[in-house]
Amino acid sequence: MEYIKFGDTGLMVSRLCLGCMTYGKPTERWQWALDETQSRPFFEKALESGINFFDTADVYTGGESEKVTGKLLWQLSSRDAIVLATKVFNPMGPGPNDKGLSRKHIMSAIDASLQRLGTDYVDLYQIHRWDYNTPIEETMEALHDVVKAGKARYIGASSMFAWQFAQAQFVAAQNGWTPFVSMQPHYNLLYREEEREMIPFCIDQQLAVIPWSPLARGLLTGKRTKERTETLRARTDAFGKSLYDRDDDFEIIKRVDELADKKGLPAAQIALAWMLSKPAITAPIIGASKPGHLEDAVAALSVKLEKEEIARLEEPYLPHPVLGHS
Repeated sequence: MEYIKFGDTGLMVSRLCLGCMTYGKPTERWQWALDETQSRPFFEKALESGINFFDTADVYTGGESEKVTGKLLWQLSSRDAIVLATKVFNPMGPGPNDKGLSRKHIMSAIDASLQRLGTDYVDLYQIHRWDYNTPIEETMEALHDVVKAGKARYIGASSMFAWQFAQAQFVAAQNGWTPFVSMQPHYNLLYREEEREMIPFCIDQQLAVIPWSPLARGLLTGKRTKERTETLRARTDAFGKSLYDRDDDFEIIKRVDELADKKGLPAAQIALAWMLSKPAITAPIIGASKPGHLEDAVAALSVKLEKEEIARLEEPYLPHPVLGHS
């Protein structure tokens, strides 16, 4: 396993982050989720592979992901050996204050997350989305207080517009509050709009970049066409369906498959190797729900693509509407 500085901090993380959305308990929304017993082998394999970075969120499987993630990590490893990230924003109850980035919700949500995770602190506390109903000053001061209370070591953000991210950083600097140290954007071979503003901003500001959905909800893992995408998750994941279904997406998938065949490698390794070739990327957040997923991800660290191969993979890409900010 390779390790890398987390942006401009002194924190060291593995070059791969295990995303824990899959783990917890199946629900109507998360029908594909794995329970604790099914999840355990993936945590064992991740730790054996040298992965020390794990990402979850309060909303994943209705809070069960945090419970399973914390329980398994503390059974299999020590707290100081793990870099643990979670998120806040999405609804966690029926009430009007059970969501968003108000001071009230952030203060309640961090305590609830820590209880589910079974720990006194998270290493990275991230805002899952931008809250248009709460002044950014209120959000940044609340996050600063979470850090000063020792409940989070660092704070990060996820999908939003670059101007919003810049505004949040300005507000933090202006008031002497804790700034964000990372961005978790929607980024992969099928969706590269973040290359326009967000990723250049992160490079300039020396912020860690930890993309979600690096394999495009599994579309970049093998020979997939519009007619062959109906896994259980594809059938029930309405959010995923909204992200990828354009003809040019499938032309890129075809080229990934062709290069994979040429090199004698799984397509997932090609797609991850492309992402890892980008200097801005700190650690892609990988999902693993079947045997071999983690092995492919770790093997991708050793796959080096030629400039011509990268250019051919990227050539069919056409501009997309903004996807994943809500």
